[in-house]
Amino acid sequence: MKKLLIFATLLLGTLLVRAQAPAQTPEDAVAHANEQKARALLNAMVQAMGGERWLSLQNSYFEGRVSGFYQGKPTGAIQDFFQWRTPNGQERDEFSKKRDDIVIFTEDECWEATYRGKKALPKEICDDYFRRRNHSIEVAIRVWLKDPNTIFVHEGQTLSERHLTDQVTMISPANESITIQMDAETHLPRSRTFQWRDPVYKDKNTEREEYDDYHTFDGIPTPFSITRFKNGDMTSQRFLYKAAYNVPVPPDAFNIDAAAAKVKK
Repeated sequence: MKKLLIFATLLLGTLLVRAQAPAQTPEDAVAHANEQKARALLNAMVQAMGGERWLSLQNSYFEGRVSGFYQGKPTGAIQDFFQWRTPNGQERDEFSKKRDDIVIFTEDECWEATYRGKKALPKEICDDYFRRRNHSIEVAIRVWLKDPNTIFVHEGQTLSERHLTDQVTMISPANESITIQMDAETHLPRSRTFQWRDPVYKDKNTEREEYDDYHTFDGIPTPFSITRFKNGDMTSQRFLYKAAYNVPVPPDAFNIDAAAAKVKK
């Protein structure tokens, strides 16, 4: 409750700073200093992730293994994956050692190609992906941080998986939020959290990703362990064993018809 009151006070102060005349009250000054601290921490995180090199990435390539969980318990589903991603939201995932199950996400579509041909993925899978993408650290930095109407709140330091972190929440003009915990020593992201309301049941869900085991490739620190949670329950865990950046990508890498033709061969 105490943390919630502090957050509400800082948020109200930030709103008042933006709404009132230039003359500042002591409360305005505190809110402004808090916002500047939050911005400084986010900028430090960007520099820790590679700075301009990270901001100018053309694409990313990862190889690893993903495990599924249900209600926090392993489902036994384990798959190898090979993934290409671009900053504009395109993603291609190839699963299994034969790489004969291909999933492609574009800016507004999601498809799967197998030996049976191509098919559109179910709406709930697409919605889940687009929701996570729209609340990713990449979007937070490339879009939200640049928006003059975004509100920034530094919530102090807290522990994240035994790591001391600085916690910052960003609130968009659409009243959506992203909370990022950054390692207090390295400034690298340790977690990203956001909430969304179920359109059917109207209850609020909390999605969280935790990042650990960083290794540097091409000047980009990369978390080799990525764990996802929904409402406190672990849903998946990814372990990387290869990462590369700005790699050659075939022109048809995100074309579902080309992917379906490749699988059928």
